[in-house]
Amino acid sequence: MEGNYSEGKSHMDKERTEKLKDFEKSISYTFNDISLLDNALTHRSYVNEKQEFLYKDNERFEFLGDAVLELCISDILMKKFPDYSEGQLSKLRASLVNEQALSELAKNFQLGDFLLLGKGEESSGGRNKSSILSNTFEALMAAIYLDSGYEKTYRLISNLFRALIENGFDQTIYRDYKTYVQEISQNKFKVIPEYVLIHQYGPDHDKIFEIELVIPNILKTTGTGKNKKDAEQKAAKKAIEELEKQ
Repeated sequence: MEGNYSEGKSHMDKERTEKLKDFEKSISYTFNDISLLDNALTHRSYVNEKQEFLYKDNERFEFLGDAVLELCISDILMKKFPDYSEGQLSKLRASLVNEQALSELAKNFQLGDFLLLGKGEESSGGRNKSSILSNTFEALMAAIYLDSGYEKTYRLISNLFRALIENGFDQTIYRDYKTYVQEISQNKFKVIPEYVLIHQYGPDHDKIFEIELVIPNILKTTGTGKNKKDAEQKAAKKAIEELEKQ
């Protein structure tokens, strides 16, 4: 896979190159073609402000990186959980390859500090936005894949996700039931689930909330919890269980 995959004119000077080399140390990977890393860390807002230079943003890399991540994580989960069903594996993968999980991984090695952003995005806190960090993480995985191929990318992704899989998996899965049921609903039924508060009871310091999840004309489930988010997650968990039976 090694080759010249540069997406456009480079804006790397000596200072930028040195900064990128520092980033390489943080992810324990050295690029054969460091311009791929530069491209992966270039946000469209930066390119929009410098159109006369014909720079390219990282959105094409995001497209590829999303597929690379899904393939590698699927491979990892298939090997780690040989007895799991397709539905269980899909749920686990969705809990790992999503905006929240990817942005947290990006923050672990201060990815935001190395982004090229436009002035407007910079002033609005773009370096810390979960959407930008997760998209750039995907672009980074694409850059590594283009630079060295599948095997090295797989090993790096395995290392990056190891702690999340082994130590925080249950919590991650629980946190992401809502995301997963929304993905199922949008893909299969082209609608977004609705959450409705149908009941709350108990004293102010110890309330219980009951939430109903509705996928119109498909199913309804309910969940209860100490707060609305907890109740929504439980309703989403029940909905996933029902959808997997269909």
